[in-house]
Amino acid sequence: MAPLIALIVVTALARLAGALQLAKGRFTTLPDALSAGVAAMFLITGGAHFIGLREELIKMVPAAFGNPGFWVTFTGVAEIAGAIGILIPSLRRAAAIGLLLLLVAVFPANVRAANEKLTIAGQPATPLIQRSLEQVFFLAVTGWAGFGHRKTTEQDVN
Repeated sequence: MAPLIALIVVTALARLAGALQLAKGRFTTLPDALSAGVAAMFLITGGAHFIGLREELIKMVPAAFGNPGFWVTFTGVAEIAGAIGILIPSLRRAAAIGLLLLLVAVFPANVRAANEKLTIAGQPATPLIQRSLEQVFFLAVTGWAGFGHRKTTEQDVN
């Protein structure tokens, strides 16, 4: 739930900053603001791969993938790199593509967690239907952040 809350709150604050012209031309469109929200979401989830939830995430990795510790580390680094990249105009689309692929790639772990009723931070994993809907939402906002229409600013050109 924390990643979803971060996505919504940071997107709203970024959009407000853009509307109030506090961000020097940044966040003037919803896709611009979404890039900040998506970055916050992936920083939280990526950080959890190393601090706090690592053991629970390792348990989620399907056995067919082998070496779950490697995959948790790899996906955590990828999420953090994507979060940084989506904030950089010249990297935004490539980062969005990487994050979209990552969301698809990690979905089997979410399926496993739901089907095997694993716990995450002491709470039952999100039920599969709810998690599937969340995943579609995360895919949509990540795509929108990476490919949505933006006003060209001097900052984007540089």
